[in-house]
Amino acid sequence: MLSVRDARLVLGSRTLWTGLDLEVPRGEFVAVLGANGSGKTSLLRAILGEHRLAAGEIRVEGQPVRRGDRRIGYIPQQRGHDPSMRIRGRDLVGFGVDGHRWGPGLPDRARRARIDELLSAVGASHYARVPVSLLSGGEQQRLRVGQALAGDPGLMLCDEPLGSLDLRAQRVVSELIDRHRRERGFSVLFVTHDVNPVLGMVDRVLYLAGGRFRIGTPDEVLRSDVLSELYQDRVDVIRSHGRVVIVGAPDHSHHEHEGAS
Repeated sequence: MLSVRDARLVLGSRTLWTGLDLEVPRGEFVAVLGANGSGKTSLLRAILGEHRLAAGEIRVEGQPVRRGDRRIGYIPQQRGHDPSMRIRGRDLVGFGVDGHRWGPGLPDRARRARIDELLSAVGASHYARVPVSLLSGGEQQRLRVGQALAGDPGLMLCDEPLGSLDLRAQRVVSELIDRHRRERGFSVLFVTHDVNPVLGMVDRVLYLAGGRFRIGTPDEVLRSDVLSELYQDRVDVIRSHGRVVIVGAPDHSHHEHEGAS
């Protein structure tokens, strides 16, 4: 579904990563981890066609990436909305249905039916007419999942979609994404600071650090020796009660506190 080959990304005078190779088959769930500034979000933006590679290539279903590609769904970080804006839940989902179109959109009846279908799919029908600014972070992220599903994507990019959510909302949103992945067969690239909420869903991990990377199953990558080599410093990986705790990696103190963003 996604092919990243010998990719190098340079922003300003800084090389974020080089020689990156990643093949993601249809239906796979890949968690993208790493310290702040390691290029996790920039990888998603490169796949979205917003960043140009300095070398290498990125293809989706064998075709070069391009901006506005409907084969790719995107779920951004949870963020607040201006209380003065009266955008409703169904309006937000509607942007995913026809916000990309030029000229006349779908007929009103077809558009309403599609929005209702998506709202139902993410369990958001009962607050469809509520202004988004009045909804909780978890409710807003449900709507963004619905928006991202509107184009029936083959690849879903998730940019820290659990940030600022409490533990219950993290579980609900991550399980919602995973359920639709299994039902619809799309692939997921899931950028996160804390892998624990999705650890049971993840097939492989892409770990970025200091311009280097490792790819493999969670058991292969989330190890003290592997992360110590990546960071070129002592990093301890502790497993306790089904959770992974990473100690010593720059900007990874949040792993030491359950539920922190």
